[in-house]
Amino acid sequence: MENGVKEKAYMALYARVREAITGGIYRWGGKLPSKRAMAERYGVSVITVEHAYALLAEEGYVEPRERSGYFIIYKEEDAFPVGYRGKEVKPVLPSETDEEVFPFSVYAKTARTVLSKWGEKVLARSPNQGTAELRNALCDYLARSRNIIVSPQQICIGSGAEYLYSLVVQALGRERLVAVEDPCYEKIRQVYRAHGIRTESLRLGDKGILTEELKRAGARVLHVTPFHSYPSGITANASKRREYIRWAEERSGLIIEDDFDSEFTLLSKAEDTLFSLSPHGPVVYMNTFSRTIAPSVRVAYLVLPENRLSRFQERTGFYSCTVPVLDQLILAELISHGDFERHINRVRRHRRRKKEADMSS
Repeated sequence: MENGVKEKAYMALYARVREAITGGIYRWGGKLPSKRAMAERYGVSVITVEHAYALLAEEGYVEPRERSGYFIIYKEEDAFPVGYRGKEVKPVLPSETDEEVFPFSVYAKTARTVLSKWGEKVLARSPNQGTAELRNALCDYLARSRNIIVSPQQICIGSGAEYLYSLVVQALGRERLVAVEDPCYEKIRQVYRAHGIRTESLRLGDKGILTEELKRAGARVLHVTPFHSYPSGITANASKRREYIRWAEERSGLIIEDDFDSEFTLLSKAEDTLFSLSPHGPVVYMNTFSRTIAPSVRVAYLVLPENRLSRFQERTGFYSCTVPVLDQLILAELISHGDFERHINRVRRHRRRKKEADMSS
C-alpha cells in the first residue's frame, strides 16, 4: 500500500478501489470482493477494508446490500430516460448555529499578531493576484485537505465570488453562452447577464444535472456547484461528477466549479472536487471564505488549470487585487497555524453529531 506518501491505510485502499471502479475493472452491477478477500489481497485488516468500502458507499461508487456484499453503482453516465425529472427539488437554506461561527477571539488574536508582525507593511499595495503569503498558504491547504495540487501562480485572490465571476467572464470573452443549474444561485445569472453573457438553464435531478439536459445544452461553459447546490441542496454523485468532466472534454469546453460549502461535508474525508478529479483538465475552481469564516470576510479565490493560466493573466492580470493586504495576511496566518482547519473540523463534527441525533430521534 506504500505510494511514497504517508496516509491512512483505508484512504490508500479507498483510492485504489475507486480507481479500479472508474477505470472499468469493477463494472456497474458487479460485486466487490468480500471484505476478507480484499484484506488478504492487500495485506490490511478487515476493519481497514470496512472503512474504505464505507467511503465508497458514501460517495456513490458502491451500494451495500444486506448479506450480499457491496455492488458497483457507478456508471460512466447516469442514463436517465427522456422525461425523467428526478425527485422534487426543494429549496434548502444554509444553516448556521453558534457552533458553526468562527471564534471571534481567534480572529481578533490573529489580527493583532499580524499587525505586530507586519507593521506598516499591511498598508502596502497587494500584488495583482494576491499576496504570496495567502497564495502559498492556500497551496499547502488545498494539497493536504482537498487533494488539489497547484502552484501559487495558479491562484487568484478577489473580493468575493461575484467579483471573480466577472474576471472569468472577461477571460472567456463576452457574448458567450453559459449553462447554469436550474435552480441556481440567482446572482450567478445576474452577474453573467450584466456582462453580456447569455445563460442557459439545465434542470437538476436528485443526483445533479439531468443527462438529457446536458446533452441538449448548446453552451460550452458550465457553471456548477457539485456539493450542496444552492438553493436546492443537491449534491452530484460520483458518476455525475465524472459526467460533467466528460461533457466539457467532449466539447472542448470549460467548467466553473463553484465550491462554497463542501469543506463542511459529513463524509469522513474531503469531498472530491471536479478540479481534483481532473487537475489538468477543463475545470476552474472557485471558493470563498464568506461561508467558512464569516459573511463579512469578502475574500474568494480562483484556481486555474495551467493550460488556462496565460490567457487569464493576459486578459485580467492588469487588474489590481481588490482585497486589502491586512485581510489577506490574517487569512494566511489562520490557515498556516491550523486555526482555519480546526474550525472546519469542529463544524463537521457538530453536524455529524446533529445528524446522528436526528436519525436516532
